[in-house]
Amino acid sequence: MSVVIVGSGNVDLVSQVERIPSPGETVLSTGFATHAGGKGNNQATAAARAGATTTFVGAFGDDDNGARLRASLTDSGVRPLVRTSTEPTGTAMITVATSGENAIVVNAGANATLTDLTPAERSAIAGADLVLMQLEIPLDTVIAAAKIASGRVVLNAAPARSLPEELLAAVDLLVVNEHEAAFLGGSDHLLTVVPALVVTLGAKGALVRTSSTTTEVPGITVDVVDTTGAGDTFCGALVAALDERRQLDDAVRFATVASALSVRRAGAVPAIPTREEIDDFHPDD
Repeated sequence: MSVVIVGSGNVDLVSQVERIPSPGETVLSTGFATHAGGKGNNQATAAARAGATTTFVGAFGDDDNGARLRASLTDSGVRPLVRTSTEPTGTAMITVATSGENAIVVNAGANATLTDLTPAERSAIAGADLVLMQLEIPLDTVIAAAKIASGRVVLNAAPARSLPEELLAAVDLLVVNEHEAAFLGGSDHLLTVVPALVVTLGAKGALVRTSSTTTEVPGITVDVVDTTGAGDTFCGALVAALDERRQLDDAVRFATVASALSVRRAGAVPAIPTREEIDDFHPDD
């Protein structure tokens, strides 16, 4: 069994603040850190740490940040099938409040050059049991990868944007949060265009829907430090569980634990739990 994640890789520039500033307002940072990040990179790391044989298809710059992301993936057990771009590695400027809430601005950089999939990339995608993608790379590439895939296609439709019918027709499982679901027309509408849907509800858990069933998976109460990357951790752990042939409801429960663990630590990649941590977690820990 194998998982391929096609997506973005960024270096996160994270400032801690008492609260997220309002438009036009300046606040002083209480701390600063640099971490590996990007939705695709985060999800690949989460899948590998959760136990899946994972390949990441992406594009980094020929710079120190690109080298940092490659090393981070390798250290987490991910096979990086990453092209080198003349554009700088993508960056994300992240502000994290003491409440755990965040605000993020992404500069795509090399991620925007992930176009015209190479033979090696196509082969990896076609041979995977599960392919997971997001929307921080060119949409045409997401569509092409979805069409190439012979295994199960999982799309995390984030950041929110309109999705063409040809992409939705190739998706087996759509993962969105409440805001993204509303932007795309609501859960009832989405179930007319995809076979299965997971709507993440933050601390409240997740909703799992198919044409015939609806299951509520409750959230897990933890002390929140930083919510950055929690959704990506959920998606990576979800495909790792599906790769083990777990039923969707059970896979979502597994992913909910992983996501809850991730918000207890700062950063995106640094906070992603290992399989041992997920398996050993109890809500009263």
